[in-house]
Amino acid sequence: MMRAVTQVLRGSRVGGVIARHSDKRASLSGLKQVKTNHLTSTGSRAIVSLISHPGLRIKTGLTPSARSCFSSGGSQPFLLADIGEGIAEVELLQWFVNVGDDVKQFDKICEVQSDKATVEITSRYDGVVESLNGDVGDMMIVGEPLMVIAVEGGVAGGAGAGGGGEKKVTTDEPGEMKTKLNIPSSAGGSGGGGFKAGDGSKVLTTPAVRKMGKEHNIDLSTVEGTGPNGRILKEDILRLIGGGGGGGGGNFVASPAKAVPVSSSPPSALSAAPSEPKSFKPLPTRPSAGERREPVRGYARLMVQSMNESLKIPHFGYADEVSMGKLDALRKELKVVGEQYGVKMSYMPMMIKAASIALTEFPVLNSSLSDDESEIIYKGDHNIGVAMDTEKGLVVPNIKGVQNLSILEIAGELNRLQAEGQGGAGIASKDLEGTTFTLSNIGAIGGTYMGPVIAKPQVAIGALGKIQTLPRFDEDGDVVAEKIMAVSWAGDHRIVDGATMARFSNRWKDMLENPGLMVATLT
Repeated sequence: MMRAVTQVLRGSRVGGVIARHSDKRASLSGLKQVKTNHLTSTGSRAIVSLISHPGLRIKTGLTPSARSCFSSGGSQPFLLADIGEGIAEVELLQWFVNVGDDVKQFDKICEVQSDKATVEITSRYDGVVESLNGDVGDMMIVGEPLMVIAVEGGVAGGAGAGGGGEKKVTTDEPGEMKTKLNIPSSAGGSGGGGFKAGDGSKVLTTPAVRKMGKEHNIDLSTVEGTGPNGRILKEDILRLIGGGGGGGGGNFVASPAKAVPVSSSPPSALSAAPSEPKSFKPLPTRPSAGERREPVRGYARLMVQSMNESLKIPHFGYADEVSMGKLDALRKELKVVGEQYGVKMSYMPMMIKAASIALTEFPVLNSSLSDDESEIIYKGDHNIGVAMDTEKGLVVPNIKGVQNLSILEIAGELNRLQAEGQGGAGIASKDLEGTTFTLSNIGAIGGTYMGPVIAKPQVAIGALGKIQTLPRFDEDGDVVAEKIMAVSWAGDHRIVDGATMARFSNRWKDMLENPGLMVATLT
């Protein structure tokens, strides 16, 4: 054991001394003292291994809080676990804990979002939160520490260490070893609770704060950090920017633009007789927008990947109009029924059910093409996706097994997905996977026609326009007002031809214009 410790110590810089020995039996007679400059984490771990050797009895003058730095039951880094599917990094959406909070196993720690899903991370330990290693919006790496937690059974170290100074470590054995460890107190000697890194040591902060400091030309080594262990927080930088101060010596506060008043005196050539000058309001001015960049994360990054795959699909389009008068009457009747079950009824559940019935008759639109393009894979379930515009961007969850659901059940599932899409937690990954066919209700925003894009591995998608009251001819040739909705389809021309798409659209249209046909086919 001593030889292993010696190898670590030889490459470490320890503030007091480095002991080395070559005897396999861990004798203390040959220990030597070698002066170095700084205490590093590698050296501290080596000292822990050395002083925990059963052949040594240690007397130390360290305070309890400083001694806990070497305690095996104290601070424990909480690593971001692998959440599967090859995900290497996630975006930190929110913290559920703060520094100093008591946490128990399975308590929620934070919420993160990957390209595929939003996940809540729970605690694996009982203890006290010592530090948080990221701010909201930061990208966290799988396998790296999310935070540091003082596990129950150990003493939280470092933050409350009283006094710096030199501490002695002695033994009662022959060949007595005496060391001096320069262990700095993170509380500082000024009593201000801050920490300055102006001595050239590494600044403790996050990449986002470093970027902010660089953008505003602030020397972080001169900034007083108010976070745990002297960490420089975003608020520290914002305080400097707002107060006009900074340690970098650079000009990082932009001067606001001033309004330039328009001349209040009209030209004399336009007036034959002298007149009193009129006063005008100054024209409003706007600051220059400039260039702004933001990282592509969450649902936006998922869309980038999906659309890059969509470029490989040869699209073709097909459009038609649907008379919605009879379906509107059915919706009003079902709306009353839905209220009894706490379900909001719109047109969408009926259009989804009609699509499922049509897919049963034209199953190629509910299929996919194998990766080597040698087989058509017909899907057993109709997992119909519904494109939703959320605060976090476009997301397309799906309602699974629509062929086995009633219109009321479809409406209930649609209500649930819409509520989750607008909520803070977002839509679960299980609701985003396995989509076989998609409808996009662009009409909810106001559009009429659209060129929808197919998401691989699907082979078809429909875009529904807004419902408008337009003049149309009835069977007697008279002009009447009709509720009309436009629909735009897109198909993968490798396995779907125009005739198949037209027949599918006609069948779907017939059931919406004559809801009795849809009811007759329900099982």
